[in-house]
Amino acid sequence: MDATRPDVMLLGTRWPDRALLRAQLIDAGLEVLAIDAWPIPSAYRRDAMKPRVMIVDLQELPRPQVVLDELRFVLDPRQVIVVTAIGTIAPADIAGRGYHVVTRPVSIGDIVAAAIRVLEAQASDVSSR
Repeated sequence: MDATRPDVMLLGTRWPDRALLRAQLIDAGLEVLAIDAWPIPSAYRRDAMKPRVMIVDLQELPRPQVVLDELRFVLDPRQVIVVTAIGTIAPADIAGRGYHVVTRPVSIGDIVAAAIRVLEAQASDVSSR
């Protein structure tokens, strides 16, 4: 496991989807750590190592409700993008928790663009202080 703070942490259980999205994020110039299960590794729960953005793909994710409930104690919901999946959690419920929602069907490019928007918003917040 890399010991640098990732720009993006990607949580997804499906290897092909996770690998393709990770490749596109890297191609966009981002440092990416991809994981396939919750919780995130403890090293990345420390403030200095927390990812700037987390993408959570709900497709085939065990206990998605628990993941989203616990995730809010790790990262600010404004730093989290949740990709919906049929039969999991309703998009309105996800948005009600303060997370960014990307609704399927969606392209990898759309998810990458959402991550870049979140990162740009963070940079804007920092520069306006």
